[in-house]
Amino acid sequence: MNTITAFRSAKPLLTAAEKQLLRRRQELDYWKQNASRIRSRNLLTGLAIGTFVVGLFSYTILSVKQERIMDELDEEAKVHIIRGPRTGANS
Repeated sequence: MNTITAFRSAKPLLTAAEKQLLRRRQELDYWKQNASRIRSRNLLTGLAIGTFVVGLFSYTILSVKQERIMDELDEEAKVHIIRGPRTGANS
């Protein structure tokens, strides 16, 4: 029995707070080791989102400009409709 008691006392028992502290230290070590890789992924993600936003904005501006052209074409079409079809009798 004496050796069993000695074995148990040699093995440190961690409390819940100590286990949590150990886990947090491991997480901190992980983040420290992988910081540059995470930073580069964040940069790549940011650039991708930025490119999408700029592209969408540019497309929207281009579409609005085309709508103005379409409005002008619609006005010309209305004028031609009001004049009526061009036939030999009314031209």
